[in-house]
Amino acid sequence: MNFFKKLLLGNVAKNYNPKYNPIQKRILNIKSIWNNDHQEDNGIEKIVRLFLSSTQLIFPGIYIKYLASKKGYEYEDLAMDLYVLAKVIFPILILTHHLQYEPYIIYILIYVVLETVFYIPTLIFASDLFSRPRSYKRSMLLLFFNYIEIVVSFAVLYTLGDNMNKPFVHWFDSIYFSVISSISIGYGDYYPITTFGKVLVSLQAMFFLSFVILFLNFFSTKIKSKGYFDDDTI
Repeated sequence: MNFFKKLLLGNVAKNYNPKYNPIQKRILNIKSIWNNDHQEDNGIEKIVRLFLSSTQLIFPGIYIKYLASKKGYEYEDLAMDLYVLAKVIFPILILTHHLQYEPYIIYILIYVVLETVFYIPTLIFASDLFSRPRSYKRSMLLLFFNYIEIVVSFAVLYTLGDNMNKPFVHWFDSIYFSVISSISIGYGDYYPITTFGKVLVSLQAMFFLSFVILFLNFFSTKIKSKGYFDDDTI
């Protein structure tokens, strides 16, 4: 048991008790934007920041983090890690078990994907409202899983109806098409022929352009390497 605690929880201080829980901090952040406590924004910038900060309250992520904080501060990151991984696995299960033809499954998928879609721009436009992460490398890793989640989720949407020039034969074919669409390669073996399919491809291309260029660069500038070779005495 100690082995798994060390592996999954690390050396997070168990005696640390935050003054506010995750939900309270989010509400305080919204009030802070409204009152211009940290930034003198106005107009469309303030509206966008208020909107992005508020959207986090309508998705399950913050409530999962809140429930985990009840057990202990050290469990918050672990709970979010598992939640992010579950969001990656969910669309894969949809494809492998052909569940995309169940309307309620698609509604759930869109709901959880929208959480990620809104979270990414929140990191840019309202990043000053987030607590500093203990590890930017962990944040980069979670961002990579967010990328996979979006790729596979779009793959599910591509299978809805006859949107391609030919049907997907294997469940992985739609993931393949989603990957090459997100990185703008396109080999021509699959391409959209319906308006819905073209809209999906366009949205995915625009989203991943901002995802890769803006957000990976945003995090990479904050990562500081630290290792054995930094110490000249070794």
